[in-house]
Amino acid sequence: MVKAWRRANLLLAGVSSVITGLLLAGCTDGSSDARALPKGTTETTVSRTPDAERAEALDAYRAMWDDLVVAARTSDAEHPQLDDHANEGALELLRHMMRENKKQGVVTKGQPKFAPVVTEGGATKVVIQDCADGSHWLQYTEDGSLNNDVPGGHHRVDATVGKHKDRWLVESLYIDEVGTCLE
Repeated sequence: MVKAWRRANLLLAGVSSVITGLLLAGCTDGSSDARALPKGTTETTVSRTPDAERAEALDAYRAMWDDLVVAARTSDAEHPQLDDHANEGALELLRHMMRENKKQGVVTKGQPKFAPVVTEGGATKVVIQDCADGSHWLQYTEDGSLNNDVPGGHHRVDATVGKHKDRWLVESLYIDEVGTCLE
């Protein structure tokens, strides 16, 4: 009886192997356009959500400001970071601001604060509105004294961020006057 049981299990295992082999063979015609991934990479499928797109656009917007803060310390219109997260009209505005500061002999020190929100979002364009607080981001003359006695303040900022290949860049930027929003 035990021999019959083992024989049945072996037969069942053999039939299962044959059926599995036939099923696998039926899934391909023998030719394949598939290529192996480069060594050290893994294949993943990423599903993009609107929230992920918005978060990436907001990250690019904040990074653009970080780049500007660095460039403004020397009023360098050609600072290599300025085009890391901005292009088109936004990049032109940032460079214009730096050229004007350089002409006036001022640099900007400190750190602004931001509270951006997405007002419109899509797969390739995101519109952002912000109330930027420049109270602690002030202009200084070359000798290190404050440029004027005008305190910084809150500025309404409108920006459009677009997807360019695999990265987001601020394309348009409008920075309103002090007092145009309240934090």
